[in-house]
Amino acid sequence: MKTISFGSTGETVSRMCLGTMMFGRRCDEREADAILGLALDRGVTFLDTAAMYENGETEAILGRILAGRRDRFFITTKVHRSVDGATIRASIDESLARLRTDHVDLYMIHWPATGMRPAEMMEALNDVVAAGKARFVGFCNCPAWLFAHCNRIAAENGWAPLVCNQLPYNLLERGIEVEILPQAVAEGVAITTYRALLAGLLAGKYRPGEPLPSDARGQTDARIGDWLSRYGEGVAKLHAMAAEMGVQPGHLATAWVYGREGVSTPIVGVSSLEQLRSAIDGFELELAAEQRDRLSSFFGAEVKEEAGGRFPELRRSFELVSPRPAE
Repeated sequence: MKTISFGSTGETVSRMCLGTMMFGRRCDEREADAILGLALDRGVTFLDTAAMYENGETEAILGRILAGRRDRFFITTKVHRSVDGATIRASIDESLARLRTDHVDLYMIHWPATGMRPAEMMEALNDVVAAGKARFVGFCNCPAWLFAHCNRIAAENGWAPLVCNQLPYNLLERGIEVEILPQAVAEGVAITTYRALLAGLLAGKYRPGEPLPSDARGQTDARIGDWLSRYGEGVAKLHAMAAEMGVQPGHLATAWVYGREGVSTPIVGVSSLEQLRSAIDGFELELAAEQRDRLSSFFGAEVKEEAGGRFPELRRSFELVSPRPAE
């Protein structure tokens, strides 16, 4: 597994981040333990979890199976419930107890909240770092303006800055190309992405016009059928291109994500050893620019704006400011 520099943190992490949301949901502790062992053997050392996954049970499983190998992983977890100072301080202690460790590497706000108080939030996150309970802090699902606003508050007070934003990104969900990815490149913000395969739609298990597999998520997730009806032609083209190249559709879709400028690491969630092996093998694929463009054309999902001038392209540009010097 290749490694990448994680934003401006000075840390090096695996190009693939292992998502653990299915631990305790669709895979039991024994399978999770085997997944963790194989991930380590194959060089995947970046883990993502959250206090809300299975109401803390996912963290608890990780705490048990990480025994003796915690220091070999870069671990991210997220604040549970709210974004007020008291919750941020309490949630980290609860997570550390479940994870059976004295610190996490990255502690993130999970979602913005209406009426949130950014100064109170940033002070609490700084307290967590100052106490040695997290090395870095970040903010998931955060608009670019709010991320910058929070970091201005941190800079004014000498507090720990946000170093990572985690967001959905795939061939159909491309909103982060506007403002967020250019901001990340300009400011050295690490970007982790989730939903690369869009709940399995882009993984190859669903085909337009065919019945949904009986054991597939689409049986219980109404979005799958809706997406297939709207984007079936694009899914069929994805399958055809994958067959033409001799690769799996999911590998193509994931390579499109991690090949995008500004993206640090895609989070890939698995519930079996078979899924993990396939996912890791897929990270060997590198797409040429024309292949990326061809994939993009299948869905036409880029953010569209009506404008009589150049403003839309400026919101997507990586060239407006000089490149950051190498860390």
